[in-house]
Amino acid sequence: MKYNRLGRTELSVSAVGLGGWSFGGGTDWGPADETAALNAVSAALDAGINVIDTAPVYGESEALIGRALKGRREKALLATKCGLVKNSSWTDHDLRPQTIIRQLEESLRRLQTDYIDLYQIHYPDPQTPLADALATLARLKEQGKIRHIGLCNVRAEELAAASAVCEIASVQNEYSLLHPQKGDEILPACRQASVGFIGYGTLCGGILSGKYGREPNLRRADARNYFYKCYRGEAFLNARAKAVRVSALAGRLGTCPAAVAAAWALAAPGVSCVLIGARGAEQAAQNAAGAEITLSAQDLAYLEERPCTCIR
Repeated sequence: MKYNRLGRTELSVSAVGLGGWSFGGGTDWGPADETAALNAVSAALDAGINVIDTAPVYGESEALIGRALKGRREKALLATKCGLVKNSSWTDHDLRPQTIIRQLEESLRRLQTDYIDLYQIHYPDPQTPLADALATLARLKEQGKIRHIGLCNVRAEELAAASAVCEIASVQNEYSLLHPQKGDEILPACRQASVGFIGYGTLCGGILSGKYGREPNLRRADARNYFYKCYRGEAFLNARAKAVRVSALAGRLGTCPAAVAAAWALAAPGVSCVLIGARGAEQAAQNAAGAEITLSAQDLAYLEERPCTCIR
C-alpha cells in the first residue's frame, strides 16, 4: 500500500480508502450483508488501507464500522462527518453548534471510540455561516474529540474562506474518470493551500468496475439513480463506453477495473486518497491494488480518449 501525507497534518493516509456509505444499506443501497461488510473492513485493514470514511446519514454504517474495528481501532484513521440530518424521506442541512456537538457525540458512541481522526463538514449549510461551524469544530478539536478538520463538497472559494478561520486538513469532493471536470477548480486550490484532497465516487457507484453490461433497473431512491446520474439513457451509454476502456486496460495490466479507476484518480497531482466502497472482502482487496498501479502517459490518454502527446 502506498501512503501519502494528508495536507500539512501528521496523518499518513493510504492512497486507497474504504468508503462506508454502502454499509448503511437502506433505501440508498438496498439490504446490506453485515457479515460481508465486517469482512470487507477486516480485509481492507489487512491490505494496508487505513482510511475508513462514513457519516451519520449513512444508515447503520457507523455502528457496523464500530463493531468491525473492535480491537483494531489503532489500525484505522476514522473519518466521519456532520451537518446532514435525516428528516423522514428528506435530508436537511444543519451546522448549528448544538447539532454538530450532538452528531459528534452520537458518532463517537456508534463508532465505539473517544476521538475521530478526521471530522468533516458534509455539506455547507446555507443557514449557518461556515465560520461559525468551523469555530465549533475548533473547540471540539481543542477538547481532543477530533484530531483534524475537513470539508466535503465545497468550492474553491469556500475552502479559501475556511482556511482563514482555522487549519483545514482536507477536502473531500467527488472526482472520477467519468467526472474529471469536478477537479478543475478544487484540486489547484487544495495544492495552493497545502490541503489534502480525498476523492469519492471513484467508481461512480460501481459502473466503472464493469459490472453493468446494460442499463440497470434501479429503484427511484437508489443512490445510483439520484446521486451519480450516469445510469440512465445517453449518460449510461457514455459511462458504459468509458467502463469498457477501463476494463480493457485492466486486462492488459493484469489487474481489476476498480484498481485502474483508482489509479487514474491518484495520478492527478495533489490527490491524497480515493475512497471506494466494498461489498465484501474480495472487493476490498481488489480496490487496494489501485494504490500500487502507476499508469503511463499512454494509459492516461487511452482512458481519457485523447491523443497522447508524450515523447516516446
